Amino acid sequence: MNKKETPTLFDAFKVWLKISLLSFGGPAGQISIMHKFLVEQKQWISDKRFLHALNYCMLLPGPEAQQLATYIGWLLHRTFGGLIAGLLFIIPGVIIILILSILYAEFQELKLINALFFGLKAAVLAVVIEAIIKIGKRALKSKAMYAIAFGTFIGIFFLSIPFPILIIIAAIIGVIGEIIKRKSDFNVNNISVQIVPDKNTAIIDKKLNNKVLAHTEPSFRQSVKVAIIWLIIWLGPIFVMILALGTTNVFVQEGLFFSKIAVVTFGGAYAVLAYVAQQAVYNYQWLSPGEMLNGLGMAETTPGPLIMIVQFVGFMGAYRNPGQLDPITAGILGSMITTWVTFAPCFLWIFLGGPYIEKLRNNKLLASALSAITAAVVGVILNLAVWFSLHVIFKTVNEVFIGFIHVWVPVWGTIEYASLAIAVGALISSLLLKIGMIPTLLISAVIGVLYHYSFV
Repeated sequence: MNKKETPTLFDAFKVWLKISLLSFGGPAGQISIMHKFLVEQKQWISDKRFLHALNYCMLLPGPEAQQLATYIGWLLHRTFGGLIAGLLFIIPGVIIILILSILYAEFQELKLINALFFGLKAAVLAVVIEAIIKIGKRALKSKAMYAIAFGTFIGIFFLSIPFPILIIIAAIIGVIGEIIKRKSDFNVNNISVQIVPDKNTAIIDKKLNNKVLAHTEPSFRQSVKVAIIWLIIWLGPIFVMILALGTTNVFVQEGLFFSKIAVVTFGGAYAVLAYVAQQAVYNYQWLSPGEMLNGLGMAETTPGPLIMIVQFVGFMGAYRNPGQLDPITAGILGSMITTWVTFAPCFLWIFLGGPYIEKLRNNKLLASALSAITAAVVGVILNLAVWFSLHVIFKTVNEVFIGFIHVWVPVWGTIEYASLAIAVGALISSLLLKIGMIPTLLISAVIGVLYHYSFV
């Protein structure tokens, strides 16, 4: 196929499948892969519109890379194209994590399984710390941004302020900052001002300029139709389960909880993982802190969005609360329900908001709000890193309340020196030696196996 010809649906299917199988490395790696294929090689979309679409997806809750794929697929081939791109982006990871979840649930008592995850979860800590550094360098460009990040960390770690409230506060601060014209402080992530005009017109751009993509034109009637259809697809199964099973059933609880998470996952998976972990571990008691780290290790080493860790959480929650079902059957159903309510909203946001995306171009208030939200995300990820650090390095961590202040206090006599050593080694590997994430995780898993079989 000539890269300047309009791709057929089958041509697009092959490209989206290839992207999905290569989508390792978190959102940064996934977006880079899409840029290489769609902008540089195929010239389906220009760099300018690709970055504008990414900026829009960053404003949405949910995994921005998966939503970006859905959006570009929708531009090319309407709703069906968006479904193909968005579903292919997650299907390989869903299959792999489901298999790993079954193996983990059934054989976690085996020494080999424990040994593998011992090294893996220590290395994941290094991945989270690296994420803080990378996002921090991009987001914290002024004193105001540092203040937002630090304030968010204090709010979530010591005061237990809900994550969505902190994000809303950050967005309001960003808008106020723009209104009072502190642009140097707040408007640091406006991608549109960094774009160099494209020398060649890409396929999507040419079609949009010629106004031949009718489905991209805003329509109130179409918007209402899309909203109704996708709200039914998203929430309909939960409503049926509530009627049939009641609100205390584990499947209903997972459907409701992860639907809420799907609405508040601004800033990517790292930003919301601490909240998911705290609720899943301490409120619902679906799994332990160490198992949450094991699930993150699965998500880090499989293709697809990092938020796929919720699939593992859903599996373990239902596996341990199967009711009258076989535990594996219950786990599979919990896994599928969790995946459904996590990603169905992503299609709603894109298909509903896509036609209005041009109205967002160069909107300074939105750009400033996004900048402040990104700074807040740094604080939330820092909270995640501290929480994970405590539970990786120490066997016992106590939860202490001093008035309205909440603190995690490690028991120093339970320090895991081997975990600390593996985490430090993984940090040196990724930050100093520039070894890739996947090799670092695999090496750490091997070290964990050798340690367990030698000393445990």
